[in-house]
Amino acid sequence: MTEPLDVAKLQRRLADFAAARDWQQYHTPKNLVAALSVEASELVEIFQWLTPEESTRVMDDPDSAHRVTDEIADVLAYLLQLCEVLGVDPLTALNAKIDRNERRFPAP
Repeated sequence: MTEPLDVAKLQRRLADFAAARDWQQYHTPKNLVAALSVEASELVEIFQWLTPEESTRVMDDPDSAHRVTDEIADVLAYLLQLCEVLGVDPLTALNAKIDRNERRFPAP
């Protein structure tokens, strides 16, 4: 049976992976933000010329679904690594942002 995933465990796996390859020297905030931007752009590229209707069905095609899933994983990996390097708890940051947005944009 596999152990449940959580953000901290995934961040630890990413840090261990980088450390085993001596890559942490390259994981500066600047480099991680650049890598995050590149991976987000690769995700955008999949959707770039799709119609809105086609974009809602992108996961129906196994090849497209695999590409989308991989790019989402890359974006999340770099975001989690950036949070680790900067000492940001991503779930706390998101929760606080949702709170602010609820105050800024109250439901009618």
